[in-house]
Amino acid sequence: MKIIDWYILKRYLITFFVMILMFVPIGILINLAEKIDKMKEREAPLDEILIYYLDFTFYFANLLFPIFLFLSIIWFTSKLANNSEVIAVLSSGISFMRFLRPYIIGATIIAIIAFVMGMFIVPAASKGYNEFNYKYLSRKKVIQTENIFNQLDDNDFIYVSSFEPKSKIGYDFTYEHFEDNKLKWKIFARNIRWVEKDSIYRLSSYTKRIVGEKNDIIESERRFDTIFSFKIEDLSPVSYVAETKNLFELNEFIKNEQRKGSPNIKRFMVVKYKRWALPVTAFILTIIAVAVSSKKRRGGMGVNLAVGVTLAFLYIFFDKVFGTLAQQTGFSPLMSVILPNLFFGVLALYLLNNAKR
Repeated sequence: MKIIDWYILKRYLITFFVMILMFVPIGILINLAEKIDKMKEREAPLDEILIYYLDFTFYFANLLFPIFLFLSIIWFTSKLANNSEVIAVLSSGISFMRFLRPYIIGATIIAIIAFVMGMFIVPAASKGYNEFNYKYLSRKKVIQTENIFNQLDDNDFIYVSSFEPKSKIGYDFTYEHFEDNKLKWKIFARNIRWVEKDSIYRLSSYTKRIVGEKNDIIESERRFDTIFSFKIEDLSPVSYVAETKNLFELNEFIKNEQRKGSPNIKRFMVVKYKRWALPVTAFILTIIAVAVSSKKRRGGMGVNLAVGVTLAFLYIFFDKVFGTLAQQTGFSPLMSVILPNLFFGVLALYLLNNAKR
């Protein structure tokens, strides 16, 4: 690599990480100012608050990744253009594509970091962030609590009319087991409680009906402790559950949910595809940002920043719209992730072609 390559690559990476270090603390302060009253009211422990904001750092940085990347590239490339450094480089006989090479190297480094974070670090942070948010802050309905039906495998089905996440109690519990499409036995209980210290399920007003060829066998107990193959999470599905799984856990989770016939499978697939698409996004946004900001403009850096911010928010807008379409309609989850990148990929090629002239 030549001196100019090292110079641009260093500016690329330093500006990107400085941008994150600048905006993440601002995001933390804004969030703290907004949520501190609820934290005090609900007596959130200090150690949990500190862990929450550590998780918030990774969650927030990953969420606004396109904006940070766009702004950082446009910022330092516009400075190069305003100082006539880009003109000097291109006038020396270096082609625009050759000038772009250190940016592509930088995008490769950022893409690798984004991939590792998105697959392994951000999921753990997302779990801590969302759990604290539900426990102490929003209490919004992220957990399905009514009329929960789940197919455990080809033969077993469970149902509760309602579920209380805090006490881990499900009401009007039913467990049905089929063989060759025939009901073999069925369990009823007024409620089912997860006893964490003993790692068992406790059923109240327990009744088991074993279906016989001529007569059924009925077993009843006032209280019955047992072990089931399903987890307590199967009785309390959360809307953000896929976000908390790492690469290997998510693949296994989706496989199990497909086998069960989960109604939320499209939401989980969108999460999976977005993680794989994030590294590609780094290259697309890098090319667009360089093409937009490498020319010296009369309005200076402000015009480039305005264009860059607009394009970054447009990307996020399209990403959210197509993601919502996939989750709530028959739209393909894969296409919902491909189309925004495809659209902005074409835009990147168009802007790059104009920038080379």
